[in-house]
Formats: sequence, structure tokens, C-alpha cells
Amino acid sequence: MIEIFQEFWPQYVGIGWDGGLSGAAMTIWLMLLTFFLGLLASIPLAILRVSSNKYLSKPIQLYTFIFRGTPLYVQLLIVYTGLFGLDFIRETPSLSAFFKSGFNCVVVAFSINCCAYVTEVLAGSIRSIPAGEIEAGRAFGFSKVKLYTKIILPSALRRALPYYSNEVILVLHATSIAFTATVPELLKVARDVNSATYASFSAFGIAGIFYAVIAAILVLIFRLLEKRWLAFLRPISTH
Repeated sequence: MIEIFQEFWPQYVGIGWDGGLSGAAMTIWLMLLTFFLGLLASIPLAILRVSSNKYLSKPIQLYTFIFRGTPLYVQLLIVYTGLFGLDFIRETPSLSAFFKSGFNCVVVAFSINCCAYVTEVLAGSIRSIPAGEIEAGRAFGFSKVKLYTKIILPSALRRALPYYSNEVILVLHATSIAFTATVPELLKVARDVNSATYASFSAFGIAGIFYAVIAAILVLIFRLLEKRWLAFLRPISTH
């Protein structure tokens, strides 16, 4: 394994085969971009999800059910190979150019899937906010918009932090299917190294080690964030 890593380390963590991002760098970039877009889109959707108006909440519930209930791999294949088969996609120059890129297709599929999970997490976090916090805002005369921007969303985002760490790690693992769209992430590099050396254990073992290291770093980062931003939820010591 050491010999394989010494020979191919630039592809794993240095410079990719084509001079672009290495496998590890591409994996991290996909993970961060996917989660950021998914989280950004989930905020308005979570607000609609907890709405008492069923015409607003039910379509969001259907969306999250579909994308949480079907495999991400199938969703990626639909975006990567299915959408380009539609006439209006092929005949619209901007859309055609966009969906010809495997990277763009991966980001779209992953972000939509991530958004579905984070929407439900954030909606649950909004529901868990103590009624007293909301009533206090109303007592100060906060409008509904100000209530969400000053009290509900900041509190819900912090309360959902432990669940975000799980979702980020799931997204990290999900990047391993991006090779389907020819994106040179970590597993694609491992497959290429395996094809060049036939050393399957070493090629995929190195990739597995990198996944584990990245996951460990993410867990540590989120634990530090939780310690800082969720201190108000810890019981007050009487000693």
C-alpha cells in the first residue's frame, strides 16, 4: 500500500490526472458545495413545511418524501442521463451546455437530495423551539418576518447542528458515486489506480483511509461548534 501511495499520491491528494483537483480535493469540494446549496435551499422550504396552510406544506412534504424515499444513485442517473434526453433541454443552449457537464449534474442531484433531508431536519428543529421563545418575540411586537429572522431561524439552525454533522458525513459518503458522471473524485481516482496497478486492496484501501480521515475531521469540527453554539442547552450545574 505504501508503494502504491508513493507512486500515485498526487492523484489522491496532489494534482489530478489532468492537472486539476486531486481526488480528495474534489471530494471535499463536492461535499461542501452540495451541503451549502442544500442548506441554503432548505431554509425557505422548512418554513413552508411547518406552515399550517396545507397548500404550502403538502407539496414540500411530497418533495421530501420522494427524494428521501428513492436512491440517490437513481436520482443522479436521471439528472445525468435522463434530463439531457428531454427536447427542451437539448434545444436550449444554456441548459444543454449546463447538463453536458458531469460535475454540474452531480451538484444538482446531490443538492436536491441533501436539501430534502435538511428540510425535514430544520422543520423538526423549528417545531421543537419552546413556545416561550416565540411568545416573548410576539410580546415585543415582532412581525412574523422579524420573528423568523431574529428568533426562530437562528435558534432552529443551532438546535439542528448535531443532525447537520450526520448529513455532511452522509454527503461525503455519497460523493463516492460521482464517478458515475465521470467526476474525478476520490473513488474515481482509486478505480483508475486499480486499473493501472491491479492492486485492488491498496488502491481502494488508500481511498477508504482518506474517507475516514475526512469524516473524523468533520466530526471534530462539529463537536467544537456544538460546544460553542449549543451551550445554552446544557443543564446548569448546581455545584
